[in-house]
Amino acid sequence: MDGHAITATGAQHESKVRFLDAALQVIRAKGYSATRVEDVCEAAKLTKGSFFHHFDSKEDLALAAAGHFAAMADALFATASYRSLTDPLERLLGYVEFRIAILQGSLPEFTCLLGTMVQEIYDTHPALRAACDRHLSAHAAEVAKDIAEAKRRYAPDAPWSAESLALHIQAVIQGAFILAKARQGPRVAAECLRHLRRYIETQFTTTKEHEPWRASKKSRRSSGSTTTPKRR
Repeated sequence: MDGHAITATGAQHESKVRFLDAALQVIRAKGYSATRVEDVCEAAKLTKGSFFHHFDSKEDLALAAAGHFAAMADALFATASYRSLTDPLERLLGYVEFRIAILQGSLPEFTCLLGTMVQEIYDTHPALRAACDRHLSAHAAEVAKDIAEAKRRYAPDAPWSAESLALHIQAVIQGAFILAKARQGPRVAAECLRHLRRYIETQFTTTKEHEPWRASKKSRRSSGSTTTPKRR
């Protein structure tokens, strides 16, 4: 492959990513049905001809955007600071705190593309519904790994499964996004997730010698500081 071909391939990849990034913003702002190909082209600052070079249809774009969104989320959570904590319960609670910390910017910037789409298209676009389910379930499965480890250590006889608690956590998060949209801001979502954190704490039994999350919470309150991830 010569240098010209490499440059052309790189440009094509760049334009496709611009369409995908634009789709994340537009669909989260307008919904899937109201989003037009022209809206995505305008947001990406690319032509309609370029769009159809990469995608066969709006649904084809949405399927690719779902994967793009999931990959970005995977990278964001994999590099979050709570991942370095050794205790699984600390990591689980750190996950919830991280979800609170990233409730920043406008509604389309922090709400979930997958949840937005699946609420709207679950009965009309089966392939897109299945893609949303696959990516949401994969994220829940990652959270379930820490839950399973914490359950073995702190709640081995609890009647619930790690998978069911992971899905409950995702249900609360998606519901919090809906309330944020209804009230036009992240405050209500943050309060919902703080209640979620308190609920999770009740599901695990620890000794007074081992309450790392309570200690870290007191430390944050006393210092008046929080760690906020960089905006993507």
